Amino acid sequence: MDLHSLQHAEGAKHRRIRVGRGRASGKGKTAGRGHKGQYSRAGATHKPLFEGGQMPLVRKLPIRGFTNYTRKVVIPVNLDALNRFDDGAEVSVEQLVQTGLVKGRFDGVKILGNGSIEKKLSVKAHGFSASAKEKIEAAGGSCEVIG
Repeated sequence: MDLHSLQHAEGAKHRRIRVGRGRASGKGKTAGRGHKGQYSRAGATHKPLFEGGQMPLVRKLPIRGFTNYTRKVVIPVNLDALNRFDDGAEVSVEQLVQTGLVKGRFDGVKILGNGSIEKKLSVKAHGFSASAKEKIEAAGGSCEVIG
C-alpha cells in the first residue's frame, strides 16, 4: 500500500471546502461569490417568491374561492367496515380511531349505509344515514347519536 493508492472508506464524508483562503485553494479572493451584486454581500437572502422587485407571479394571479374557517370535518364510515368488530360489541368513536377506520383531526363521524352488516352491534357516532340506521337495527343492533 502506498500513499497514492489510499481511498476514502465507503460512504465517508468529504471535508467542507474552506473558501476565501487564498488563490491556491481554488476558492480564494471572491470565495466563489463572483463580483458585486446581492449575493456577493454577507447576509444576502430574500424570500422564496421574491423576483428582484418585479411584481411576483403569486400576486398577479387572481384569488379564487375562500376558506371556510368554521367548517366541520365529518369522517364517513361505511357499514361493511363495522363487520370487523365482535358480535354484540359496543362500537364508539374511540374504537374506530384505535382500529384505524378514522384518522386525523375531525369534528364528527357519520355512519353510512354502504354494504351490509351481519353482526349485532351497539354503535355510537355523531350521525347515521337513514339506510345505515335501518340496516343496523334490522341486524338486531342499536344506534346512538352522540353530541
